[in-house]
Amino acid sequence: MKLTILTTGGTIDKTYNEYEGSLLNNKTIIEEILASLRLPDLFIKYVRVLNKDSLDMTENDRSLILNAVETAIPSSDGIIIIHGTDTLSITGEFLNNNLPDLHIPIILTGAMRPYEFKDSDAQQNVTEALFASRIAPAGIWLTMHNRLLSFPGVVKDRRNLTFIKNK
Repeated sequence: MKLTILTTGGTIDKTYNEYEGSLLNNKTIIEEILASLRLPDLFIKYVRVLNKDSLDMTENDRSLILNAVETAIPSSDGIIIIHGTDTLSITGEFLNNNLPDLHIPIILTGAMRPYEFKDSDAQQNVTEALFASRIAPAGIWLTMHNRLLSFPGVVKDRRNLTFIKNK
């Protein structure tokens, strides 16, 4: 399987800067997560699109993500987008509105807690996105916390720190 992983930053990639006492988006951690998994027949291409908190994303940033997806589609069996959870739904809706007639699954995922944190959901969510990229039909999807939700209508459930389908 040929998979493209697009990274945009978000909580999943945040690292703690002990000198400043802050969490920053300085680098992506996706290769570190994938190195801990057994993926014998997966060929992955990484594309770093952005490296920012999703609260700081603009419409121009979403257009960059759309362009990266469009560029990756011809050479991919699936695409995973690593994205911050605060505006993931906005990006998912944007992609859903601008990518008609898809023939592969596009999976968005992220984490509520940074990968570096002991209680992070990052590895679980990335693993679920990898599996979803194999089984989901063509379309725009979110996978997180043992859920596979199709766009449109996916929203962040801030009370329960997960995502749900808005009915």
